[in-house]
Amino acid sequence: MEGPVEERLCGKMKIGCGLHRDNLRDVFTWSLLKTILMGQVLSLLICGTAVSCEYLTHAKVETPMLQSFLNYALLLFTYTTHLSTRTGDRNILQILKTNWWKYLGMAIADVEANYAVVKAYQFTTLTSIQLLDCFVIPVLMLLSWFFLKTRYRVIHFVAVAVCLLGVGAMVGADILAGRDQGSTSDVLLGDGLVLLSAVLYAISNMCQEHTVKNLSRVEFLGMMGLFGTLISGVQLVVLETRAVGEIKWDVHISMLFVVYTLCMYALYSFMPVVVKMTSATAVNLSLLTADLFSLFCGLFLFMYKFSALYIVSFVVITVGFIMFNAVPTYSVLPEEPTEASDDPEAQSSSDQLLLSADNDTQRTETLTANDTP
Repeated sequence: MEGPVEERLCGKMKIGCGLHRDNLRDVFTWSLLKTILMGQVLSLLICGTAVSCEYLTHAKVETPMLQSFLNYALLLFTYTTHLSTRTGDRNILQILKTNWWKYLGMAIADVEANYAVVKAYQFTTLTSIQLLDCFVIPVLMLLSWFFLKTRYRVIHFVAVAVCLLGVGAMVGADILAGRDQGSTSDVLLGDGLVLLSAVLYAISNMCQEHTVKNLSRVEFLGMMGLFGTLISGVQLVVLETRAVGEIKWDVHISMLFVVYTLCMYALYSFMPVVVKMTSATAVNLSLLTADLFSLFCGLFLFMYKFSALYIVSFVVITVGFIMFNAVPTYSVLPEEPTEASDDPEAQSSSDQLLLSADNDTQRTETLTANDTP
């Protein structure tokens, strides 16, 4: 029996380390295809928010805090309400009693990240924002390394470099097409706001990954809706009362706000699902194509100039994303046991040593079950 046992252990090590992938069928799985498609759905939702924002800007409506508030309020109405009906150890009163400060910090990071990047457009150029916004990926990988104990292989760093190369091609296409928009009134301040936004997004995304994998998606979204509404509501009153009062409401403006809010709500609702399947880093890599979708829409809606580099950029980013998800990441420690919850999405994973970026964990468990005498 030693031979089969050693073979089983060796097989597990091969899957865990991602060292043996003998043919393309082992790489291009249905799980990977689903991950790619779901990532692009997120990019399309961001594209919807960008296009609606562009139309609002043309209508002289610049109220980013109001737009954020509407999104958080919708999360509050749905997920926080659902969370308040939960019974058991993870009911809303228990969560607020023990972890309110954690979710408050998470919401502050998310709200201020959104505000900082929008504010940056007043001081620096589109090119700078597109380039510096990618800083979220290395920061997120670093935070995941230290706090989530995620370990990356060489292929993951190569994949990130490929994706960033694709972003470079996109920025080059923007310059050639004359889309280097934005202000240059205070480039240093604008660039600083973009970097601050990237760091805050990384913190928020890392916390999101930890919460949805160890607790539940409903708890994350319910707490984000509660605290996000409070924070953005206060900032709305302080910063945008006059701007909101100057809006000339009509059917067109109202529909733009509805489209933006629904796209953001769908993005916030759907993103934790993809994060749970993969990782926050993988999701951020997939979101790099969002600017490209916005540009493609702009070709027809805003008469942007086309450049073949846009296609090159899309292909390069997609290749990098596939490379990142083709080989699983892993954790040096097992995931924390899921706390008691009435949410059916909460799953116990305390006995899993591998955190897979493309659902390899599930394949490992299947292999173990089949080999068990």
